[in-house]
Amino acid sequence: EKVAPVAVYTSGKGSSAAGLTASVVRDPNTREFYLEGGAMVLADQGVVCIDEFDKMNANDRVAIHEAMEQQTISVAKAGITTMLNARTSVLAAANPV
Repeated sequence: EKVAPVAVYTSGKGSSAAGLTASVVRDPNTREFYLEGGAMVLADQGVVCIDEFDKMNANDRVAIHEAMEQQTISVAKAGITTMLNARTSVLAAANPV
């Protein structure tokens, strides 16, 4: 609480670009699309901790660049076009190569 009001932990090994940023999901009952925020959106105004950053897929690592540079995540999928706030600090840990 004293360091950050919100903290989200994720492992880089099992993280995908959608899991870190946002994804569009279809509701099985209504068949409508809705937006689901990823770790960086959920950690807005807090900190996101990514472990095993070196084991992440390079494409998934690229997906968080916009969030780190612009502090937003742009989504344009399934007729949904929006920008989500991702004003978060990123703490990433990696093993030496």
